[in-house]
Parts: sequence; C-alpha cells; structure tokens
Amino acid sequence: MRYEQMDDQQLVTAYIQGKEYCFEVLLTRHKAKVYSYIYQMVKDTVISEDIFQDTFIKVIRTLKGGKYTEEGKFLPWVMRIAHNLIIDHFRKAKKMPMYDSPNEDFDIFKLIKIPDTNAEDRMMKEQSYKNINRLIEKLPKEQKEVLYMRHFADMSFNEIAEQTNVSINTALGRMRYALINLRKLIEKHQLQLVD
Repeated sequence: MRYEQMDDQQLVTAYIQGKEYCFEVLLTRHKAKVYSYIYQMVKDTVISEDIFQDTFIKVIRTLKGGKYTEEGKFLPWVMRIAHNLIIDHFRKAKKMPMYDSPNEDFDIFKLIKIPDTNAEDRMMKEQSYKNINRLIEKLPKEQKEVLYMRHFADMSFNEIAEQTNVSINTALGRMRYALINLRKLIEKHQLQLVD
C-alpha cells in the first residue's frame, strides 16, 4: 500500500516506527485546514506561520516521545494543540484576557471593529456592547465559550465540537441555551440595544 493511501492512524503508526516520509504525508494532508484555522483566529500571516510551526513541532515531539494516545483522532488532536497555542498567544499578547479568570475583565467586543459613525452613535453602540458583555459574563462558562467561538471567532459547529471535545449536538445545545439565557437577561435588565 502506498503511504498516500493510508489513513491517518496507519501513517502515525508507521511514522512512530521510523518511516519519516509518513509525517510528510500527514502534513500535506492536513496543513491547509490547520493553517486556515490558525489564520482565521489570529488574522496575521506571520503569527499564523509561527503558531503553525509550533503546532507541528509539538506534534512531532509528542509522536517521537511515544506520548500520542489519540488513536483514530489525529486531526482533532492537532487542532486542539493549535487552539491551545492560539490561546497562549492571546494571553501573552494580552489581546484576549481569558473569561475563565474572575480577576480579569474580558471585553468580548474589543475584538469587534466599530464602524466610523458620529460620536453619539458610537457612544450608544459602545454602551450596548458593555451592557451585553456584562450579561455574557453571567452565562455559564461552556455557553460563553461556544458563543465566543461561533459569533466572534466565526467557527463552524463542527470546529467548535472538535475544539471543545464534545458532540456537535452538545455544541448546538450550548449555543441555544446561551442565546435563550442572554435573551432572558436582556429582558430582565430591560436593556435597549442599538443596531
């Protein structure tokens, strides 16, 4: 059987056994998806390339070190590594304070560009963002995470399911409950939102 015809698990096993070319096949097979995901999150070519390289360095070290345990789930495992490195990058850059820390203020709307409008409209929109952000903070962690990944990182539900290691139905359910709970909070606090 040619290496290109092998599935991911067969290639991983062969690579671990010393067939170096197998890793090249894996890299060629998955590099576009992994790089696209990284770029979609960081929106910077140089940083994306660095994180992409770091991802595959970590993959190689894990495989060579005999610590790979994700049989049959190679791509989701690689995507989790990339996701964690992206989070590390944002933490270091302080562009995205993590919302799981109660001591830090996370403003989800700092990630959104507000179009140039007059000062009054801009102030009203910023106040709406602050109000919604305060309400998002009241959501359970899993709901905040899926809301962020879907609406602000523009990830598909398949990607969210892979990154959070849950089924697609669970990811969809979390989003549904996040929106229901957010709507209830908006009504409870009688907020007027600006378009």
